[in-house]
Amino acid sequence: MALESAQQNPLEIVRDDHSGEPSKTFCGHCGRSPEDHDGPQAGARVCSKCGMGLMLQASAKIAPKTSDPFMVIDGSLTICALSREAEKLLAISETDAVNRHVGEFLVPGDAETSRGENLATLLAFAARGEANDANVVVRPANTFGVRYWARVGPCGPPNAALLVLADAR
Repeated sequence: MALESAQQNPLEIVRDDHSGEPSKTFCGHCGRSPEDHDGPQAGARVCSKCGMGLMLQASAKIAPKTSDPFMVIDGSLTICALSREAEKLLAISETDAVNRHVGEFLVPGDAETSRGENLATLLAFAARGEANDANVVVRPANTFGVRYWARVGPCGPPNAALLVLADAR
């Protein structure tokens, strides 16, 4: 009897950021949410559509769409995941980007930011789950004249920062 009810009600990890805002679950590689899948996804930890990404949660305001390039970054500012769209935009495969510092790929886009926001600080606080969602301007490292608006906020589990390049399509 207990086994039957466990199969009917699978356990799911749910982040509680105490903000009262809705959250969205998405794949860390293709960006699809479980609602986008044709088959049952309940309780799955790896995306059943692409088979490559872990299922993550973030605020619905910053969570990516399938067409958004995005990165998942840990507290040491190391890339943990790179979306399929970010691979195309940055011309690098996820396997070549993972475990490398985010600064090798993206740097602050504003030399003089009026709010004093620092990209590294935003990412570090977001990775610890201590930051509110923020918008920031970034540019590809070693490329001038290109700027992207990015959304930054916490995601997980495990705790990490989500950086979505919002206007990079």
